[in-house]
Amino acid sequence: MSRRPAHPARSLTAAAAALAAAGALTAAAAPAAAHAPAHPHQAARHVLLLSVDGLHQSDLAWYIARHPHSALARLTTGGVEYTHAATTNPSDSFPGMIAQVTGGDPGTTGVYYDDTYSSALLPAGTTRCAGARPGAEVDLTEDLDKNPDSLDAGQGLSGLPGSILQMTGDPARLLDPSKLPVDPKTCRPVYPHAYLRVNTVFEVARAAGLRTAWSDKHAAYDILNGPSGQGIQDLFTPEINSKALGYDAGDWTKDNAATQQYDGYKVEAVLNEIDGYDHGRTRKVGTPAVFGMNFQSVSTAQKLPSSDGLTGGYRAKGVPGPLVVKNLDFVDRQIDAFLTELGKRHLADSTTVILSSKHGQSPVDPEALTRIDDGPLLDGLNAAWKAAHPGAGDLVAHAVDDDAMLLWLTDRSASATAFAKAYLLARSGTGNDIDGRGRPFTASGLKDLYAGAGAARYFHARPGDSRVPDLVGVTQYGVVYTGGTSKIAEHGGAHADDLDVPLVVAGAATPRGVRVDGPVRTTQIAPTILRLLGLDARDLAAVRTEHTRALPVR
Repeated sequence: MSRRPAHPARSLTAAAAALAAAGALTAAAAPAAAHAPAHPHQAARHVLLLSVDGLHQSDLAWYIARHPHSALARLTTGGVEYTHAATTNPSDSFPGMIAQVTGGDPGTTGVYYDDTYSSALLPAGTTRCAGARPGAEVDLTEDLDKNPDSLDAGQGLSGLPGSILQMTGDPARLLDPSKLPVDPKTCRPVYPHAYLRVNTVFEVARAAGLRTAWSDKHAAYDILNGPSGQGIQDLFTPEINSKALGYDAGDWTKDNAATQQYDGYKVEAVLNEIDGYDHGRTRKVGTPAVFGMNFQSVSTAQKLPSSDGLTGGYRAKGVPGPLVVKNLDFVDRQIDAFLTELGKRHLADSTTVILSSKHGQSPVDPEALTRIDDGPLLDGLNAAWKAAHPGAGDLVAHAVDDDAMLLWLTDRSASATAFAKAYLLARSGTGNDIDGRGRPFTASGLKDLYAGAGAARYFHARPGDSRVPDLVGVTQYGVVYTGGTSKIAEHGGAHADDLDVPLVVAGAATPRGVRVDGPVRTTQIAPTILRLLGLDARDLAAVRTEHTRALPVR
């Protein structure tokens, strides 16, 4: 997407020369340098990574066009903007975030969703592993917390929510081991960090003697520690799906004002880290080399029909409605606070800020919305399978359906996946539109459905891999699987609205006023972070496997 920045962007030829001189990012024509460390005197000392969940590149362009002097505009025009960046498919929070810090897609990292499945692990709670039948849900949500209803995930802090910054920086100890899947070889629970198949930028940075920190929405983001379990020294994870104290709506995502308050705790943590403290401002530890947070407020504004007296979602195709605009303003103020604090602490010249998103949100055209209750579809599939196979149990072992359909089956044979595919593509019915009126659908709301080996190839995974879904459905545009009318958008799918996210790299070791219109991917953030810090991106396993390159200028 093209736009007119506050300051004219330099030509791509001039930009490439400037960026090459900075030694931070790599042009496509220089493969030998794609992973090599930047020259030490050109490297950044700190990288601040920010994910604004749900944010599209089109949202950023829309906002900057109307607010040319905003913090978002200053950040974007003060660095390199990649206008055609894509996140992972599935476009869910966990694979999306993991991609940014590993350089790998789900087929490499082994993480397909925040609530996924493995045919190799044993169910949570298994204590007698010999002879136990494998096949287990791998839940990476609030359900793993010792107390999912508490903002501190069960730590037992008094004075919540105001005391939340006292929450531990080691949230793995707040996970209930009885809720974790079990490794059949050791008969021990598999913690999220051990489920990840590849290492992270946090682990590489720590091995180089650098400090690391991160803030996110569940204790299960322990997964970002990487297989060592030690990648992040200060991991702050207030539980977003806990009861929102002081609000009537439920958890912190059900009222947008609550979501902003929740995000504010993580903002405060990052400001403390910029000042050289731990997230709770209790110990002076030095500003981390790699740190940052995710924002949830834009995402809830896109998904809620209304909140705080404002209409959620988009007024028309690609035009943010009043609640989304309010939250773009909110994020802009927080980014301004970060930039201001970096300046006050004399860190602006040694810090690179990377802005992106774990995922987009679909649809951005409210008239395209078709809500479909997936429950009857899956119940019908199970019933049809048992009718055709007397004595058989349910065919669907696990399902995740937001604006895509991911199914794991109890029978992974070609005949079973073909049966499921044929059944789903033959289903029609009636969902509802943005106004709650009936809207017919065909083929279970699917445009394409990949089954068995085809599903594995879709994710560039090995057929038969224990984690890859057995069926992957790409929905018709506008389809969201949900019962009722409480949701107007979702993510997880493969539409442009899900995948097209912003990507900006600005600050130390980067040129100003550069726009790159060629396609890039958020997996390229990970090698770029290491290169900015003067480290070798080839220390990342996913970078070696997928040949992920640092961000290019063409």
